[in-house]
Amino acid sequence: MPELPEVETIRNTLRQFVLNKTIEHVDVRWPKIIKRPDDVEQFKSEIIGQTITDIQRKGKFLLFELDDYVLVSHLRMEGKYSVTAGSEPEKKHTHVIFSFTNGDQLRYNDVRKFGTMHLFKKGEEQDNKPLCLLGPDPFDDAFTPEYFITKLKKTERVIKAALLDQTIVAGLGNIYVDETLFRAGVHPLKQANRLTQKEIKEIRKQAIATIQAAVIKGGTTIRSYVNGQGDMGMFQQELFVYGQENKPCKNCGKTIVKMKIGGRGTHICTSCQVLKR
Repeated sequence: MPELPEVETIRNTLRQFVLNKTIEHVDVRWPKIIKRPDDVEQFKSEIIGQTITDIQRKGKFLLFELDDYVLVSHLRMEGKYSVTAGSEPEKKHTHVIFSFTNGDQLRYNDVRKFGTMHLFKKGEEQDNKPLCLLGPDPFDDAFTPEYFITKLKKTERVIKAALLDQTIVAGLGNIYVDETLFRAGVHPLKQANRLTQKEIKEIRKQAIATIQAAVIKGGTTIRSYVNGQGDMGMFQQELFVYGQENKPCKNCGKTIVKMKIGGRGTHICTSCQVLKR
């Protein structure tokens, strides 16, 4: 699943190609992607004639700002956007097509059909699901040490599970949680409410630094992630533990191991991340 750096890269790429373009027609091939409004025909009628004025992001969600509406899009596991000329052949699994008045198209492709789109009148998107359920992401001013300490001290879950909880911090997924905890020197099985304030502050610091570094590199290419132009991210070359099982740790040389925590594959160096109860 694309995480915050990948979604931010997609956002920055799409802004170069779709800003100030007006939607002339919408073709929805897989109606279940449209979650709001319930009526796909209403979705299409409300969005036709609207101009894309900006693209924002909250956590892993893309927010297409229109004249009167905001389209909230989640890519889930395999969702991708591409901008093409309307005359170009369509790829398999293209489920939603936004045709612009200049002849270009914004196409949404999703092999597994897990992606979602919600359309809100401007000003309503933050107060309704799914965005109202999200905590701040690492770039938000609200992601303060005090906020983070308070949240983690209230949960008995292991820190790996707590960091994956989008209501605590939005945008972090499996890749960047593993990388953050390695950089912070914290074992993923450490109970969140047993972390010291110093450890929590270090996790916060490393989460921000890891995400910033990944954004600069265009995200991480794992499985089929590409940005809005079809280019791959390059942060995978910077990974310390994720996907590095059976390889030597870049810090100490000990072999990276992979385990399951809460059903999620988790990568650690048992020397650099000692479990302290």
